[in-house]
Amino acid sequence: MGKKYFIKTFGCQMNFNDSERIRGILRTLGYEPAESWEEADLILLNTCTIREKPDQKVLSHIGEYKKIKERNPNALIAVSGCLAQRAGWELVQKAPAVDIMFSSFNMHQLPELINQAQAGYKAVAILEAPPEDEDAVWDFPTERDNPYCAYVTIIKGCDKNCTYCVVPKTRGKERSRSMYSILEEVKKLVDEGVREIHLLGQNVTAWGKDFERPIPFSELLYEVSKVDGVERIRFTTGHPKDLTDDTVEAMADIPQVCNALHLPFQAGSDRILELMDRKYTKEFYLDRINRLKEAVEDIALSTDIIVGFPTETDEDFEHTLDVVREVEFEQVFSFKYSPRPGTPAAEMEGQVPDEVKTERMSRLLELQKAIMGKLSKRYEGTVQKVLVEEERGEGTLIGRTTTNKWATFKGGRELLGKIVKVRVESASPFNLECELLEVVR
Repeated sequence: MGKKYFIKTFGCQMNFNDSERIRGILRTLGYEPAESWEEADLILLNTCTIREKPDQKVLSHIGEYKKIKERNPNALIAVSGCLAQRAGWELVQKAPAVDIMFSSFNMHQLPELINQAQAGYKAVAILEAPPEDEDAVWDFPTERDNPYCAYVTIIKGCDKNCTYCVVPKTRGKERSRSMYSILEEVKKLVDEGVREIHLLGQNVTAWGKDFERPIPFSELLYEVSKVDGVERIRFTTGHPKDLTDDTVEAMADIPQVCNALHLPFQAGSDRILELMDRKYTKEFYLDRINRLKEAVEDIALSTDIIVGFPTETDEDFEHTLDVVREVEFEQVFSFKYSPRPGTPAAEMEGQVPDEVKTERMSRLLELQKAIMGKLSKRYEGTVQKVLVEEERGEGTLIGRTTTNKWATFKGGRELLGKIVKVRVESASPFNLECELLEVVR
């Protein structure tokens, strides 16, 4: 029997896409997925370190997973991703059960690292900067859970210097993937039956700026839309400063680009935004939002918010609530500020007590709950186009609208991968109950 692997992924969509690539690498080595970690020959934790909580979860999981070595002494435990890049050997000292460690810079080196670990060495490969052959990773296949929607990484790293964030240190400077490489992967995915392409990057809208001859991100959107078989295009995550007018115009002009966008604003107070070094103001952000709403019909917006950044006052926080009220986001991902080692914000005076963060978070969630309830009602009675993604019990299908809302309706599995029209009978913040009308294509 072939060897088996188990992967536990933490964090953002970039990490999940990295895990898909790692699964593809392991497939080329003859590994098969395990049903659970207890039966794996290789356990891999793909980590996030943007907040303290994921760090603690990783250590807890390693403590649990090391038990496997009692039953299978040859089993290997690997740690990859952002925590691996930030902590390096320090993490190995805290968790000596770890056999392999690498970062997003050098996923393509995993076969060599497995060989080293099997030979009895600690295979730790944490680099100061991306290697020259970093792009070799695109030569490996991906193993996806969703056969109809696929993530495609188009840019790695971030050149912004937000004072709370470790991403520039853990993911490096911005490195745009070539348009040729991106389009080749898109074509291959479409040939495999993928209908929706989700372009990914730490700062996806900065794609192309670092080329010797810069290319606007909007041009990439047009080129991806020309690939025969691409029915939908999404992209995550952009920075407000890089959401240029030509990108907004492309979103409005290209039929395949979905009318949904995730655009973090983090805080509504200009004073806090300056301390964060976000390089925009509340007014600038709202101007971008208004431009989107004018250009893209029925656009659904989501965002990230940090609550309790150092020195944040109630007045500062009210500005954040003002933005939420004015924009009316379909979804908000909110986090209590967590000091990250080596970041300027961690050294700032005026750290906000946790009980204050908790109280402010509660107010934000109450406001967002009311907004989501209001927005969901606008769907009732409307006709939506849904990409059918999976079967939930016999005769029940689920898919997503262009605005990224989950829709459930009755239908046969022959509709999987199809785009259908449905009428929304009832709506809640997290699901639309629908009636199937017709198959579009």
